Amino acid sequence: MIKVAQLGAGRMGAIHARNAAANPRLDLVALVDPRPDVAGPLAQALGARLARFEEVLADPDIKGIIVASSTDAHLDNALSALRAGKIVFCEKPLDLDLARLLAASGELDKADGKLFVAFNRRFDPHYQALKAKIDSGEIGKLESLHIVNHDPAAPPPAFIPTSGGLFKDFTIHDFDLAPWLMGERPVEVFAWASCLIDPEIGRLGDVDTAKVVLTTASGRLCMISNSRRSGYGYDQRIEAFGSRGAARVDNLTNTAVSVWGQTGALADRFPYAFIDRYAGAYAAEMDHFADILEGKAAPETGFAASVASLELAEAAARSATTGAPVRL
Repeated sequence: MIKVAQLGAGRMGAIHARNAAANPRLDLVALVDPRPDVAGPLAQALGARLARFEEVLADPDIKGIIVASSTDAHLDNALSALRAGKIVFCEKPLDLDLARLLAASGELDKADGKLFVAFNRRFDPHYQALKAKIDSGEIGKLESLHIVNHDPAAPPPAFIPTSGGLFKDFTIHDFDLAPWLMGERPVEVFAWASCLIDPEIGRLGDVDTAKVVLTTASGRLCMISNSRRSGYGYDQRIEAFGSRGAARVDNLTNTAVSVWGQTGALADRFPYAFIDRYAGAYAAEMDHFADILEGKAAPETGFAASVASLELAEAAARSATTGAPVRL
């Protein structure tokens, strides 16, 4: 088993720590968090010790570091771990500021193969199957893509100021998925955005509803629909339209049981939160980290994917503000 340590014991930290502890190839030995009241129970439950960051960096037996600290600390924490010779798993985003991320490019370019930035949706088995259908040519040449990504309910207003905004916090997943599925980088972004759900989100300078169109050099189009509130669960759908047909990923339901009667058909609910819908993807990305640590795989997503998605997020924000498309 390969010894790893983790920074952060918050919501995402708890997911990653539990997946690391459950992975038969990883040994989660240490947890770093400035809040012992939060980190202590999690560490005890998983058989890890509480430690200081400096301790885990100096420990030669610890080969990997999982960075699940606060978002504004991701880049600094990842750089410190890389400088200490560790292989790094970093929760997305690597940073919220494109200029700051690019300023570290010289150092991060050299970390090729040692930095995995976890865009979990690439590891969802349903999306992987969709990509396989597209790449195989089963639906012909891909022409357009529709992505629906709607949260069940808006986050508390206190979350907004540190989130990076809708495009960097939420749409960032779609900005990674779309080029991956289309096999091309977008060259133009056109975004429309409104605050329709909670006026407080608007007062804090953010939006809660958006439509984004991405265009590639070959003319392929992707429409992304985002909302902070669906009212009916976590709405996650993708449709791919090709020259000879279409392929789609529908919403999952908590069970596959439906009931038919005189009033019509009733199906089970959608998963309410991302933690439930993408549980398998989070476990799979931790397994990918184990592959990287064992030298069996290169990181699926790293510095380049982080830059590409953040470029799209910042372009979308500019487009929504100016009302004009943004060329990349």
